[in-house]
Amino acid sequence: MDLDDLIRQDAILPFLKGNSKKQVVQELCERAGRLTGLPEREIFDTVMERERLGSTGVGHGIAIPHGKLPALERIVGVFGRVGRPVDFDALDEEPVDLVFLLLAPAGAGADHLKALSKVARVLRNPATVAGLRAARDADAIFTLLSRPPAAA
Repeated sequence: MDLDDLIRQDAILPFLKGNSKKQVVQELCERAGRLTGLPEREIFDTVMERERLGSTGVGHGIAIPHGKLPALERIVGVFGRVGRPVDFDALDEEPVDLVFLLLAPAGAGADHLKALSKVARVLRNPATVAGLRAARDADAIFTLLSRPPAAA
């Protein structure tokens, strides 16, 4: 599974405006709603419910909020870069500026975990992360996310 199986170019938001975790998640869920045809509010509620169980801020300015939705047909990713890092209750207490929202069908147990693992692996690569922070537009971000990790 490659990230380009999870994310499309129109799922990249290079300039999120949110000033809080909730606002950033809201922006990502709004795009996810447009991409999936599911109600934005349902997506947001699902993601925030998962977030209440424990922060998905994994450290180093990165968060991977996620959730499972019964009506979703396939795993979908939405990536956003926050202009001004926000508090995400991350494990290292650092503010977050790179956020990869991952949504999966309710029955996608193993595939959901594989997708989360893949996203985490790609976002652990320092060169990829530096490139994502420096990229000027959605095209450049998509290229960084969709190329094989060895090339990153």
